[in-house]
Amino acid sequence: MSAAIAEVSADHAAGYRPGRTLPFRVEVVRQLRRRRTMVIGGVLAAMPLIVLAAFAVAGTPGRTDRTTFIELATSSGPNFAATMLFMGTGFMLVIPVALFCGDTVASEASWSSLRYLLAAPVPRARLLMRKFLVGLLFSAAAVALLPLVGLAVGTAAYGWGDLRLPAGASLTAGEALPRLAVAVAFVFLSEVVIAALAFWLSTATDAPLGAVGGAVFASIVTGVLDAITALGDLRAWLPAHWQYAWADALQPRMEWGGMVQGVSLSLSCAVVLLALAFRGFARKDVVS
Repeated sequence: MSAAIAEVSADHAAGYRPGRTLPFRVEVVRQLRRRRTMVIGGVLAAMPLIVLAAFAVAGTPGRTDRTTFIELATSSGPNFAATMLFMGTGFMLVIPVALFCGDTVASEASWSSLRYLLAAPVPRARLLMRKFLVGLLFSAAAVALLPLVGLAVGTAAYGWGDLRLPAGASLTAGEALPRLAVAVAFVFLSEVVIAALAFWLSTATDAPLGAVGGAVFASIVTGVLDAITALGDLRAWLPAHWQYAWADALQPRMEWGGMVQGVSLSLSCAVVLLALAFRGFARKDVVS
């Protein structure tokens, strides 16, 4: 179905209001009821319990020459939450972000329902904006869910106490919670580039798996490139280079430099990718 037909219909439909099509609440409910949303939520909620069981079976994590959050996981509830965030950064949290944003438009095309949405008629730009914002909403919920459940599980298992830091210092629980919130916010914002990439691919293909897999693959590739130290300063242009900068929020004195650079790079790339998505979809002949 061509865009011209939809636009002509929109211009002549009595009582038509573009701003009232595809309400945000309706799209949220639709996505919330999908099985993949429930599965992702269940997996993320179960991960802290799985890690807790692993610690119970294997004992306290052993010490190495360099102390990490994982080795301090059993110190307190805040420590266990920081450990879950550490484990999720880089891959575990990339998958739900890519899924929620990459599955949204392509899934409508694969179900052959995309053309009916546009024939309603829902303006193409509004359709994409609603889809992307809802994808971001669920992505943010996924990123926050892992450390929140980790905090609850860790507090129940190891008690409420100070957040011990790998450097040897510690933060009181009152100081640690706002710092953890900043860390979670940074992780989400640093993943916006993955969300935008998955969304762009979702507008370009009718295969949801292709859009989601393409975004995850890109994340893996940038992570591998970042590990190549021979690239030198060029690695600073890779979003993966800054993905663990949230640890600067969990220092005796918070450092903002790395987090600001990471967020700036992520949002800048996301703007370009979203522009490509909107431009390409506006010219696309939707037949699915």
